[in-house]
Amino acid sequence: MMNKKKVGIVSAVLIGGLIGVSMFLRSIYVAPVLMYHFIDKNDKESKLVVTPESFKRQMEFLKGNEYNVISLDELADIIRSGKPVGPKTVCITFDDGSEDNYLYAYPVLKELDLPATIFVYVNAVGTPGYLTVGEMRQMLSDSKVKIGSHTKAHYWLGKTEKGKGNPAKAREEVYGSKKALEEMTGSPVTFFSYPGGGFTSQTRQMVLDAGYKGAVATNPGAKYPNNDIYALKRSKITRTSNNLAVFWVESSGYYIGMKKRQDND
Repeated sequence: MMNKKKVGIVSAVLIGGLIGVSMFLRSIYVAPVLMYHFIDKNDKESKLVVTPESFKRQMEFLKGNEYNVISLDELADIIRSGKPVGPKTVCITFDDGSEDNYLYAYPVLKELDLPATIFVYVNAVGTPGYLTVGEMRQMLSDSKVKIGSHTKAHYWLGKTEKGKGNPAKAREEVYGSKKALEEMTGSPVTFFSYPGGGFTSQTRQMVLDAGYKGAVATNPGAKYPNNDIYALKRSKITRTSNNLAVFWVESSGYYIGMKKRQDND
């Protein structure tokens, strides 16, 4: 049997270890914002495709396990307040505005009463394979789905080889897309998504000045702040997430912090 001194040492080590693990997990936690692209049956053609069946299972997983699925606006409010984001809190987003988001994702989100934001780039609206104005209006009117801006022409707002790019063009993509989408939908556009996740301090400021409540990126890297409302980090959901164990990790809040490489998609 261990004497009291050894028991005390072992207890101190265990407690110290638990505290250390807790501090580490807290340091890498990022409020999970899930990033989808296509909800389609052709998941063999692209890793960015999630099948309708898998998407429904994932949403049922969140609902059945009592995740707190909130809108991006709600997440921004929590971060601004300085309060910690509660456990099992998650946001759902889609990039590009593919019509399959309406055909396959929207019915599931509506049935389960889950909020989500679909980021649309203006020039794609109404073209083959992309959302129409009528579809966007319908989702806005009878579900918790919101429409966000993804610029006008899926324009790159990050660093370029030739320098800072074209400020006038970037401004039109940021400001003009907001105005156009609000006119199309009749609803405020409060969030922005950087195409390809690319942004600079200048283009980030443009998004703020244009009146957006916040913005999402992809994963700017471990050195970038986790709580920047104008560059929220996201977990990319792909066909590998068909496995619910993988999806559970990606929606845990620790996935981004554990990744060793930057997500460049």
